[in-house]
Amino acid sequence: MRDALVAAAFQLFLERGYEQTTIDDIVALAGVGRRSFFRYFPSKEDVVFPDHERCLADMTAFLSSGGDEHEPVRRVCDAARLVLRMYNENPTFSVQRYRLTKKVPGLRAYELSVVWRYERALADYLRGRFAGRPDGTLQADVIAAAVVAAHNNALRSWLRSDGQRDAGAEVDHALGYVQSAFGHPPVRPVGELQEQRPEDVVVVVSRRGAPMWRVVQEIEAAFGRD
Repeated sequence: MRDALVAAAFQLFLERGYEQTTIDDIVALAGVGRRSFFRYFPSKEDVVFPDHERCLADMTAFLSSGGDEHEPVRRVCDAARLVLRMYNENPTFSVQRYRLTKKVPGLRAYELSVVWRYERALADYLRGRFAGRPDGTLQADVIAAAVVAAHNNALRSWLRSDGQRDAGAEVDHALGYVQSAFGHPPVRPVGELQEQRPEDVVVVVSRRGAPMWRVVQEIEAAFGRD
């Protein structure tokens, strides 16, 4: 019945327009009563975004399930991919909703409120991981906002292509940018040390048992310090 209501609503939205379609029109086409509609959707706006509550619950459960404890940025990026998976389950519906949302300011405002809830879920997780860090709350909020912005940038690019582009590749590229900016710095391979210019390498030789002050003095002298 829930799916039937969504299908009926979007059929009418496409035929008549969102503002011109009433809840009575939707339930009449779906062949159910008004009570059945409100059992699934609190308002007409909610029928446009039928899966976001489920996706938000999945994201929250994913973040609280543990894993990647030492790589929290990667964890929130993986959580954001759950949103992409939801959109990618039905590309035709997702593209229709994108076009509808662009035309109706009220739906755009509703969508922004949903996006904010995703961002808060990511930020809450990061705040827990960054507790005790200097500026931990600031870092959590900035990274969460960056993840959402990167994900949405790639998602909109996919939707604008009418779902023809590779959504996974688009989002992976965008979230990879976030991970490179905020994740662990890359470890340089040992072989890269050989790329140092000879004049950048200083070798200090000191006899065994020399006092530490003497070793430090020799190092300072090697670097040209008085």
